[in-house]
Amino acid sequence: MPESQYSVKLGEIIREFELEVLCTAPDYENVPLRTVDVNRPGLPLAGFFEHFDTKRLLLMGLTEHTFVAGMSSARRRESFDHLLSYPVPGLIITRGLEPFPECLEMAEKHGRTILRTEAHTSAFMSALIGSLFNRLAPCITRSGVMMEIYGEGVLFQGESGVGKSEVAIELIKRGHRIIADDAVEIRQTNHGALEATAPELIRHYMELRGIGVIDVRRLFGMGAIKDKQQIDLVINLEPWDDHAVYDRLGLDSVQTEILGIKVPAITIPVKPGRNLASIVEVAAMNNRNRKMGHNAALELTQRMDQHFEKIKENEGEK
Repeated sequence: MPESQYSVKLGEIIREFELEVLCTAPDYENVPLRTVDVNRPGLPLAGFFEHFDTKRLLLMGLTEHTFVAGMSSARRRESFDHLLSYPVPGLIITRGLEPFPECLEMAEKHGRTILRTEAHTSAFMSALIGSLFNRLAPCITRSGVMMEIYGEGVLFQGESGVGKSEVAIELIKRGHRIIADDAVEIRQTNHGALEATAPELIRHYMELRGIGVIDVRRLFGMGAIKDKQQIDLVINLEPWDDHAVYDRLGLDSVQTEILGIKVPAITIPVKPGRNLASIVEVAAMNNRNRKMGHNAALELTQRMDQHFEKIKENEGEK
């Protein structure tokens, strides 16, 4: 996989997976990781270093441990000396296995980081790659409001002053949760979905014209916030235009593309007197209903077609 333009510090991975630190390189916590791939160093330990990517984390499981255990002490020292002479960001030993003294000796010699986890190799490798993918995935920032409504991730977009934050406040009072206000960070996950979160600096804060900045967590409690959420629906809020033609049936499936991924999108016109919070709630429920295979607009159209077919048949019989 190509190297990402983003990076994650090794210290963040150590804290996320609660890795035990056995040996450290200088400033090891700030070592940048820029690739989601990891290396199982069986072939390098056997002396084969063709296509050996030194930017990847090394993962040593039971297979590699058993292979190295069959070597003489001098051979092990030589293998680890050769392996750790390369500037690898770290070597992680899985299953709580004991590190070989020769491994720790060569790590000290070359200034490499050795870590350990109790997790089984395959499960840990899968979780590590997933975490690296999410952290290194392309990320963009969009203006808008992100909320979770009946389990659906809804991103509100629209020009400044259209009422996005006001709708969000009403939805929060109804028990729904906010992820981000004003600026929404969006990244692609390893499952091919879009995940939204708020920039760390403004997380849990909202701006309401006439009132100013409020802290949602303090005013409404922990139940009103959420750190991240998958985007399931994009709602575009726009001022009502008497000359515009708005979709009244919902037969056309409109999608918007974000980071190469298509997401269902609808446009809701805003004007005084419309209960936008209720409309948004229905939109979220309807989107969920469609994902389950139910399309009310299509069902109604089919009913009407059947009704008119029967009328035609009856007239033909006369």
